[in-house]
Amino acid sequence: MTGRAQERRDRAAAERLGRWAEWRCVWWLRLGGYRILARRYRTPVGEIDIIARRGALVIFVEVKARRDIDSALFSVGERQMLRLSRASEMFLARYPRLAQEPRRFDVMAVSGRLWPTHVRDAWRPPAE
Repeated sequence: MTGRAQERRDRAAAERLGRWAEWRCVWWLRLGGYRILARRYRTPVGEIDIIARRGALVIFVEVKARRDIDSALFSVGERQMLRLSRASEMFLARYPRLAQEPRRFDVMAVSGRLWPTHVRDAWRPPAE
């Protein structure tokens, strides 16, 4: 197998793992009383894995699937947080009635466990 073919197979496997992890997180959130507003919301500055709502709170969720929970939780870096913050602003600009609601940024980590680990209010965007 050539290097490119192996790269494509690895990328496809990572894509399947990501979709599977997001599916688990969506169901975990639904069981917890969250309403899912969007999945894989794409903007020019990046993608938001899950956008949910619980009461008035709008939640932007980054899903990470890794071999273990710790590496998943620590894989969200400062640059990614900034990208997600900018993407959330674009989402809120498109839905102005939600822009006035409180918002939160969460991380959900998935490993071989049955349920995801949900870190609520994982970070706050920088004040602009």
